Amino acid sequence: MTNTDRTRSPKDATVTEVVLPGIVEPEGLEVRTRPAPVPGPGEVLLEMEATGVSFAEQQMRRGKYYDQPPYPFVPGYDVVGTVVETGPGVDGGLVGGRFAALLKTGGWADRLPVTAADLIPVPGGIDPAEAETLVVNGITAWQMLHRTARVRAGQTVLVHGANGGVGSTLVQLALLAGVRVIGTASPRHHEALRALGVVPVDYRAPGLADRLRAAAPQGVDAVFDHVGGAGIVDSFRLLAPGGALVSYGTAVTRDTPGSARLPVLLLFGRLALWNLLPNRRRATFYNLWAGRRRVEAFRARTRTDLIQVLELLADGSLTAPVAARIPLDRAAEALRLAESGTVSGKVVLTPVP
Repeated sequence: MTNTDRTRSPKDATVTEVVLPGIVEPEGLEVRTRPAPVPGPGEVLLEMEATGVSFAEQQMRRGKYYDQPPYPFVPGYDVVGTVVETGPGVDGGLVGGRFAALLKTGGWADRLPVTAADLIPVPGGIDPAEAETLVVNGITAWQMLHRTARVRAGQTVLVHGANGGVGSTLVQLALLAGVRVIGTASPRHHEALRALGVVPVDYRAPGLADRLRAAAPQGVDAVFDHVGGAGIVDSFRLLAPGGALVSYGTAVTRDTPGSARLPVLLLFGRLALWNLLPNRRRATFYNLWAGRRRVEAFRARTRTDLIQVLELLADGSLTAPVAARIPLDRAAEALRLAESGTVSGKVVLTPVP
């Protein structure tokens, strides 16, 4: 008996989930129904209200995510939902509360067990899809900006992919901190970026490095680069003395056949080499899961940072653009849309009506 002391209805007795069976096109995702899990010791059963389609899932379906689990598995890096049951040893008062959780996998399900200690409260009045948009993106942006690069008011930063999920959050947080922002994006996003106060630069036009240098002749204090590949060299060269390059992905290799690990290992080697040079610049690879072995410290840091981001959303200082809300059983459509590069913000999966 769980701490809710209730009998499950027929609907509650099953869970609908999306399974990634192997390296497939989005249409190869499988929607399955199985008996709903019972929360174990220290767990809750979370009823999903929103879960996201992130770049991680795009890599996972290609077998390109650095430490993805073996197939088949349920994707879903993060989730926002309501606690409907609690397992042994968990406070039954959590039932009915709305929480966010960082998962890495498992979020693409309408009910899922979550370790209670990993729950992060979502302020009342926030749309669950908007809150979901800021779980991975918000934690990543906040930590890269304030913990890794340690930006200060009056500095200048470069954000690659300024219209993307992490990029758009980075832009807003930097502007809130009094930082000048240069952002790369395709031209259709430039007007919106200018309205925010960003200096937009077309990443597809020739001579990108020269145009970025013209926008910041003295160099920039931080570069946030999710692209990787050969372009990371230009990102490092754009740094002013004392500046920091924060790399957080290798998006350029997403569709390149071959090892998922090799591009990341080559990137690690390049960053390490740059840090050995006496050039007064830093190069760091940001890993959201760094420090996970010290689980309590990791949870405390994650919770603190996401709460700050969600409070900014709640008071209107920060917006969370939702590109589309698509029911869970249409996950293939959602993944295809997210991979198209045609939308601003995050594609969010919602419960099946």
